[in-house]
This record gives sequence, C-alpha cells and structure tokens, in this order.
Amino acid sequence: MKNDVDVTELLAQWQEGDGTAIDQLLPVVYDELRRIAHREMRRERADHTLNTTALVHEAYLNLARSDGGTPWESRAHFFAISARVMRRVLIWYARKRNADKRGGGKADVRLDDMPEGFGVFTDDRIEELLALNQAMERLEAMDERLCRVVECRHFAGLSVVETGQVLNISPATVKRDWKTARAWLRNELRAPE
Repeated sequence: MKNDVDVTELLAQWQEGDGTAIDQLLPVVYDELRRIAHREMRRERADHTLNTTALVHEAYLNLARSDGGTPWESRAHFFAISARVMRRVLIWYARKRNADKRGGGKADVRLDDMPEGFGVFTDDRIEELLALNQAMERLEAMDERLCRVVECRHFAGLSVVETGQVLNISPATVKRDWKTARAWLRNELRAPE
C-alpha cells in the first residue's frame, strides 16, 4: 500500500471531478480492499458465488458509480465506507439467494468471539447474516455512531485510533462505543426463549 497522502490526495481529486483519479486509486488501494474482502468472505459459505476478488470488484464498482460524491475525509474513511459497501453486497447476494426461504422470528446468532468475528455464515446459517444486517439497521436507527464504530472496527478492521480519526471522536469514546455496540448486538441477536 502506498502512503496515506497518495490515497487522500486521489480521493480529493476524484471528489473534485477528476475522472482519472478513480482509475489511479484502484492500484493504490487494491491490496487493502482485498484484505477487507477476505475478512468478509471468511464468514461466508465455501461455495459462495462471489470470491474475494469478485467482492472487491463489485464493491469498487459501486463506489465508482458514486461519481466521487462522497465527501472523503481520509484513507481510513474510504476503507470504512468500502467495508460497508462490501457488507451490503453480501447482504444483497444473501437476500437474492434466499428470497424464497425467509421465515419469521429471530435467528440465534452467537457473538461470543467479538471482536474477532461474528461467526461463519454458511448456507445453513444465512438467516444469521440477514439477522445481523437487520440488527445493524436497528442499531443505526437508534445510534448511528455506534453503528459506524462497528463498521469501522469489525467490518473494516480499523484500529481504535483509525476509527476515532474516521468518526472524529476520541479513542476512549471509540472503546466505550465498541463495548456498548457489541453488548447491544449480542442482546438483539439472542434468540427468544
């Protein structure tokens, strides 16, 4: 990965309407996007129709379609948004695959190993992925910052300091919000008795 200034500079150029900046950005951020995508794909079933490379490309195409309209603040902000886009791509694929299988009620989702991961989402556990997405949507409606902390820390794999920089909050606030969000998600995703 090239230095942070290159990424931030390219993001600024893209945001200002320089169409060539997006083409220059991909080689600079590709390895980091693959790392994020690999982290996401580890939780998916082995026979998923997307692989790491396809997820990177799908997410990057979604980002590129935004025409640089996102007010990019930094390299870390770009990767946090990229992780959110990858999560949404995987949710879209899960919904598409299981549109006819959806049922009512909550799925029992275990979050005991957070922050290491939300677990592996095999075909048998796809309802858990959908339940997690719904919980994230409820968390966002309740407290958007808590949701953004989860996206940065868990999905993008950002450090406490990087998350604080992206969200413009102190590391102590990141730690407190991370702990609160994890507890809230554990409670939300616990199956009813």
